[in-house]
Amino acid sequence: MTAPTETLHTPVIHWFEENARDLPWRRPEAGPWGVMVSEFMLQQTPVNRVLPVYEQWLTRWPRPADLAEESPGEAVRAWGRLGYPRRALRLHGAAAAIAERHGGDVPTDHAKLLALPGIGEYTAAAVASFAYGQRHAVLDTNVRRVLARAVTGVQYPPNATTAAERKLARALLPEDEHTASRWAAASMELGALICTAKNESCERCPIAAQCAWRLAGKPAHEGPPRRGQTYAGTDRQVRGRLLAVLREAVGPVPQPVLDRVWNEPVQRARALDGLVADGLVEPLPGGLYRLPLT
Repeated sequence: MTAPTETLHTPVIHWFEENARDLPWRRPEAGPWGVMVSEFMLQQTPVNRVLPVYEQWLTRWPRPADLAEESPGEAVRAWGRLGYPRRALRLHGAAAAIAERHGGDVPTDHAKLLALPGIGEYTAAAVASFAYGQRHAVLDTNVRRVLARAVTGVQYPPNATTAAERKLARALLPEDEHTASRWAAASMELGALICTAKNESCERCPIAAQCAWRLAGKPAHEGPPRRGQTYAGTDRQVRGRLLAVLREAVGPVPQPVLDRVWNEPVQRARALDGLVADGLVEPLPGGLYRLPLT
């Protein structure tokens, strides 16, 4: 079931060195903070949508302390239409903790990264690996799909990361720290560009000759149905429209203005209540709302 790790690492890393996209967070000048910002923004959001917001963000807040000095609402405002805006609040919280606990420098230690608010297992491993060249299993959707196909022989990984996937990823990690960090980046890029969820390009894959799924004849997915992304008509869409009004406003917004963004009152009220509960919107006396100041 498991191919020798060397036969995976070398061709994938060589492919990466020849084909990796020139992305700003991969450049040396990005630094650990730039890597961290990119990891927050890239969760569930494609690169082409992240790029302009990332550039604006780093221009405005080149250090964690710069962001920490601003209100959380400014982070939400600058997040724009990236979606899942709670990520902006989490990034602001992480920046504040970095400024307070670590002298403004993104910590190098994996455990200290994991202890930051809003940082989970994946983000801590990604920052430690991509920013500091450390040896960690970095399991995003792209890497999980590459390992599922190339090693396990199935079309798609489970909907949620499993203990078996983590064990496999750790077993496949190169022993050398530098090689391990390159493998993390290379396997992620392979999933993003070649071993894609649909219309995979096996003819261009550097490990196609040993891919367990391809060698098995590409058997169809037999697990639980894969979750689809729906947006139109959902509470997410209503939340996005409400936040758009608040982001563009220069002051508190009265309830009647928010009421105009969606004509179904029960869903609209539920979405607004959810934004308040998530800390993305602050209610004020007199039926006014604004982005959070604290």
